[in-house]
Amino acid sequence: MERRVKGGSGIDAGGAAQLRRQDMAAVTSGAGRCRLIKVGAGRRPPPARVRVAVRLRPFVDGTARADDTPCVRGLDSCSLEIANWRNHQETLKYQFDAFYGERSSQQDIYAGSVQPILRHLLEGQNASVLAYGPTGAGKTHTMLGSPEQPGVIPRALMDLLQLTREEGAEGRPWALSVTMSYLEIYQEKVLDLLDPASGDLVIREDCRGNILIPGLTQKPLASFADFERHFLPASGNRTVGATRLNQRSSRSHAVLLVKVDQRERLAPFRQREGKLYLIDLAGSEDNRRTGNKGLRLKESGAINTSLFVLGKVVDALHQGLPRVPYRDSKLTRLLQDSLGGSAHSILIANIAPERCFYLDTLSALNFAARSKEVINRPFTNESLQLHVLAPVKLSQKELGPSEAKKARGPEEEEIGNPEPPALSASASQKFSPLQKLSSMDPAMLERLLSLDRLLGSQGTKGTPLLSTPKRERMVLMKTVEEKDLEIERLKMKQKELEAKVLAQEAVDSTEKENCSPPALRHLVCRNVTVAKPLKKAVVFPLQLIQEQAASPNPDIHILKKSRKRKLEHLDASEPNEKAKDCWELQISPELLAHGRQKILELLNEGSARDLRSLQRIGQKKAQLIVGCRELHGPFSQVEDLERVKVMSGKQLESFLKANVLGLAAAGQRWDAY
Repeated sequence: MERRVKGGSGIDAGGAAQLRRQDMAAVTSGAGRCRLIKVGAGRRPPPARVRVAVRLRPFVDGTARADDTPCVRGLDSCSLEIANWRNHQETLKYQFDAFYGERSSQQDIYAGSVQPILRHLLEGQNASVLAYGPTGAGKTHTMLGSPEQPGVIPRALMDLLQLTREEGAEGRPWALSVTMSYLEIYQEKVLDLLDPASGDLVIREDCRGNILIPGLTQKPLASFADFERHFLPASGNRTVGATRLNQRSSRSHAVLLVKVDQRERLAPFRQREGKLYLIDLAGSEDNRRTGNKGLRLKESGAINTSLFVLGKVVDALHQGLPRVPYRDSKLTRLLQDSLGGSAHSILIANIAPERCFYLDTLSALNFAARSKEVINRPFTNESLQLHVLAPVKLSQKELGPSEAKKARGPEEEEIGNPEPPALSASASQKFSPLQKLSSMDPAMLERLLSLDRLLGSQGTKGTPLLSTPKRERMVLMKTVEEKDLEIERLKMKQKELEAKVLAQEAVDSTEKENCSPPALRHLVCRNVTVAKPLKKAVVFPLQLIQEQAASPNPDIHILKKSRKRKLEHLDASEPNEKAKDCWELQISPELLAHGRQKILELLNEGSARDLRSLQRIGQKKAQLIVGCRELHGPFSQVEDLERVKVMSGKQLESFLKANVLGLAAAGQRWDAY
């Protein structure tokens, strides 16, 4: 919260605001924050405010002058003040959850702000740690540190793996596993640092509102050595660059995702999943001071844009606006759980004491003050899964008659003894609720019987196998009986259809044997005969055929009777069958010559319109024929069309077949008239 102080002394605001802040801090701090509150289905999860810690780095060697004084000064472990640039006689006072001065160590920051939230992961809740601040303020040093002074990430992983080993040891109710993923957001592209060749990844949201990244690499972690083996090479893949203010400036936002999966070893076999986001944000940059050009200028624009959207999201959450612009940037889309979502969030704002960083420091403090008012609602990510028992093979003595037959199969049922041993009296009494479920799956029956024997061996007196209520059990039994009846009905219908098909096949085979001539019954033993290919014939209208038949010219015939054999046997030793009469189209040469003469006359005397009345002659070919006739003179024969390139040989043959008979028959009809 921002406060104005005159003359360098602190003046508290209204007592109501102070009391409200103390109440909120009491709710969300200390042991009360680490306690898991189970929420019913009809209640909302309890609120948890985003906790904000500010870290002031010391002066960097070579950047401070001898008479340079810091622009920020810490007042106590939770508050600080900064000079007011509008009035140098006033200071602005800020109060946060924690303030770490220049002499604070990495262990102080980790133990005071980060370590308390790790316990929430073992309760199936999410947590996130964000490092925010201008470029050169020490964000990467806070998160990664050095081999001599490890940062938040290595310390958190070391403690988390130790917690999972203790909680997941033999004899404990939960089995735990830890996996890690590492990515960066570079120029609005989500890149997998564990697998740089995977390319740009997409950010999705499932039906329960959880943020997912399909295709992101996950590495299992069993020890801190496994973490170092995966994390150190992946850190080398992160994009960094040199500017005037920082020789190794982060050019992307880095996100380390650690997932803790828990599985309960005993009933009811619950599952929990907790996620830890460790985020090193790239710093906002003033290009006038950093001297960015070319690619560095483009990277700086992408960083500032994503941080601007992050500020809009915090403002929308702080003001309670109906729409929060999470989707305007991939960074805010990924931080949807951390800001206003379901995670316990810690924001570490890194600031610099130099006066040249004054505006950046003031902007970072204002952002941290607004983020402090953001409310999250963490909840436990828990689900139930039915425990799958290993299949147990039982002897036929332990199964009932119907179950034993079903387990043996149809082949063994026919060969084996038709009277299997019956179930014992004691087992029948214990298994009485399932007597009507005779068609149950044999594997399920085996499991139920093994569980029944186990309960009996432990001394349970008359413990029912099925503990479901009577009404639900009756509904289940009725449903199973209906399904059995439906299956039997379908089986009967299938048998009837098979019988009908067999009867129809028998009738068809009998008819074929009775209807086939005696001469063809023994053809199976003979060689195969081949029929001659059918000849093509031109079909004339009935009226034209009648006119041709009644024509007085006896020399022209359309149809003629001939005697020929239909089949030629491959085996010459067999006697030839008796030849039969058949009709064949035979055109007299006079009729063909007459048709060709008609076509030739039309080619030499007809106009383009007359030529289009011929088959296979269109507008283009008709104009071409008229042009050739005017250029070379009249055609002497129909084959001249091929010589003058009007049509090819195949086209000419098709043209004659389509036009000769029609023109010849038409000419004969007009001659008759």
